Amino acid sequence: MAGVKTQVAIIGAGPAGLLLAHLLKAEGIDCIVVERVSGDYVLGRIRAGVLEQVTIDLMERLGLDTRMQAEGLYHEGFNLADGKRLIHIDIAGLTGKRVMVYGQTELTRDLMDAASPRGVEIIYEAANVALHDIETDTPYITYTKDGLNHRINARFICGCDGFHGPSRQAIPKSAGTAYERVYPFGWLGILADVPPCEAELIYANHERGFALASMRSTTRSRYYIDVPLSETVDDWPDEKLWDELAIRLGPDAAAHITRGPALEKSVAPLRSFVFEPMRYGSLMLAGDAAHIVPPTGAKGLNLAASDVAYLSDGLIAYFNRQDSTPLASYSEKALARVWKSERFSWSLTRLMHRFPEDGSFERAMQVAELDYIASSKAAQTAIAENYVGLPL
Repeated sequence: MAGVKTQVAIIGAGPAGLLLAHLLKAEGIDCIVVERVSGDYVLGRIRAGVLEQVTIDLMERLGLDTRMQAEGLYHEGFNLADGKRLIHIDIAGLTGKRVMVYGQTELTRDLMDAASPRGVEIIYEAANVALHDIETDTPYITYTKDGLNHRINARFICGCDGFHGPSRQAIPKSAGTAYERVYPFGWLGILADVPPCEAELIYANHERGFALASMRSTTRSRYYIDVPLSETVDDWPDEKLWDELAIRLGPDAAAHITRGPALEKSVAPLRSFVFEPMRYGSLMLAGDAAHIVPPTGAKGLNLAASDVAYLSDGLIAYFNRQDSTPLASYSEKALARVWKSERFSWSLTRLMHRFPEDGSFERAMQVAELDYIASSKAAQTAIAENYVGLPL
C-alpha cells in the first residue's frame, strides 16, 4: 500500500487541527486532516465559549474572523460570587485586554466552512487510525474508510485528536510522563434559548456548591452546577436545576434568571492532565491530546490555540526557511504556558468548589480568600492577567 504523500498529516478536525491546517496551507505547506467522526458530529460537541486574544488573533490572521467579530460578545470583565455578593474582576481596566464570548462550535464551523474553498483537505469518518514509524523521519498513518485501507506518508504527524485519540497512545510509555488530577465532581450544564442573567460571566461559590452563569449570545444562555459523579441528567429535571442555580448564584443573579426548556443538558467530568514532552520523534501533540484543564478558567480551547501558534511557527520555519530551531523548542515553549494555565485553572477550581473531604476550615479559607480578592487590586490583577491569557 503506497498511499498518498503530504508534508504534515494532522489527526483530528476539531479547532486545534483545523486552525493548524489553515495556518500551514496559508504558507503553502501541504497537509491532510483525518477525523474519525463526521463533520456534523464534530459540530454537535457543546464546548467552550470564552476566547483569549491569542485565539482571536489567529482567526484574524487567517481572515476568518468576519462572523466572529459580528456575532461574538467582547467582555471587559467577569464576576466571582460568594452567595451574597458579586465581586467584579475588571480585566480591561486591570490589563488593557478583553476576552470574547463566541462558542467553540461556531469557531469550528467557521474553520470547516472555509476548508474546501481554501484547499484544506479533511477526511471525515476515518476509522482505525494508527500511527507508524513516528520515531523516524518517515512516519505514516493508516486508516480505513468505506471498507478500504488507506495510508498517508508525511514528514510530520500532528496529533490534535483529543484526550482519547490514538496519537498520545502511540508514544512509548517510557518516553513520556503523565500528570493527572481527577476531580470528585462533574459539571452539569444546561443550554437554553433565554437571555443571560448578567452581562458578564458569574463564577459562584455557594455553601451548596459551585455554579456558573455563562452565555453563547444575548439570547442563548449556558449554566452549570457541580454535581457528584454518581449523578446523571435524569436526576436533574429542568425545574430542579433552575431552582438550584437560583440558590447558588445568589439573590442578585437569581432575580434576573429567565427560565426555559433545555436545548442540551449533560454532565462533564473534570480533570487536570498534562503529558510531557509534547513531541516524540516526528509526532507533535497539541490541544487536549497533550493536556486537559478543568473548565473553570476557560483555558481549554485557548491552550489548544497557543499550542497551534507555536507549532505552526515551527513547521513554517522548518519547511519554508529550512530552520529547525523553532520546532525543536516547541514542546518546551508550549509546556511553559500549559503549566501556568493548569495552575490557574486548578487554583480557581479549588477556590470555587466544595470538595468532599473539605470541612469547616477549608470552607472558611475559601470565604477568606474571596473576601481578600474583593478588597485587593493586586489579587484581582493576578486573576485578570491569567483569565485574559498570558502572553505567548
